[in-house]
Amino acid sequence: MALRVAVVGATGNVGRELLNIMDERDFPADDVFAVASRRSVGREVSYGDKTLKCQALDDFDFSKVDVVLMSAGGTLSKEWAPKIGAQGAIVIDNSSAWRMDPDVPLVVPEVNGEDVLEYGKKNIIANPNCSTAQLVMALKPLHDAANIKRVVVSTYQSVSGSGKAGMDELWNQTKGIFVNDQPEPEEYPRQIAFNAIPMIGSFREDGFTDEEAKMWNETHKMIDPNIKLTVTCVRVPVFVSHSETVNIEFNNPITPEQAREALRNFDGVQVVDNPDEDQYITPVEAAGEWATYVSRVRVDPTVENGLALWVVSDNLRKGAALNTVQIAEELIKRGVLKPESVSA
Repeated sequence: MALRVAVVGATGNVGRELLNIMDERDFPADDVFAVASRRSVGREVSYGDKTLKCQALDDFDFSKVDVVLMSAGGTLSKEWAPKIGAQGAIVIDNSSAWRMDPDVPLVVPEVNGEDVLEYGKKNIIANPNCSTAQLVMALKPLHDAANIKRVVVSTYQSVSGSGKAGMDELWNQTKGIFVNDQPEPEEYPRQIAFNAIPMIGSFREDGFTDEEAKMWNETHKMIDPNIKLTVTCVRVPVFVSHSETVNIEFNNPITPEQAREALRNFDGVQVVDNPDEDQYITPVEAAGEWATYVSRVRVDPTVENGLALWVVSDNLRKGAALNTVQIAEELIKRGVLKPESVSA
């Protein structure tokens, strides 16, 4: 028998994408349950050629499932993930609630897949921030190749990173500008249509935002705490896919050609980088794809052993839903979840 899976937050952007990706990747699930808030009970969501009716989170019996893919926000996760874990299911959580908990592994399978084996203290595994997920995909093979000393990152994050409300705001503002009836900002602190907003999250006392802090804290947890990292996060009027400019200073020499080779050989990364042929990736081209794309790898002449690159990935996929499903697949690969031994 295959696994029994509950998707919590099934009606949201990431929840729907979780169901799509499970179907696309033929995830070995006999029973899939769509779970959401009480107001969504009875709503239908698609899972391959099936239609699932949402069940209420408050009433759902999690003892009948093996793994829970959770994308319902930090507040609900803080409350529910420990309860679910106590009933025996492994929770793979998309929120920020558990990422820095020392008893909870934070995992991107290609980067630190072995860490899933540390799930047992709370039966919870955390999925990183969407912008961190694609960053560490690019950093890990380069760190292994030449040992990273310092990284400077600027992000260009799509509105889907803040959910359906952000996408609706971009759409409505864009339409409104053309008919001189522009709605006031609600989801964002400034107009997002035809604009760029240099803050995501909340400001901290040091002048950085909590979104920026997430990126260096999570990178340190997954790769190496000795990497120096500074970040500026920017929201841009793009519907799907996050982009990042990444400037890296290495402890050891590395050429652009060596960097491209290391990236090409890393599972989940695709290099599209040929200036002579005008080849590079944009957010539109990355949308709907599984890979983390790297383009414009070049020497940064301002530091010794420096490179600059451009990283793009679908934030709803590798940044959230795809990585969550991959964590579940990693649990199968390492023998924690055993589809063939699950009883009906």
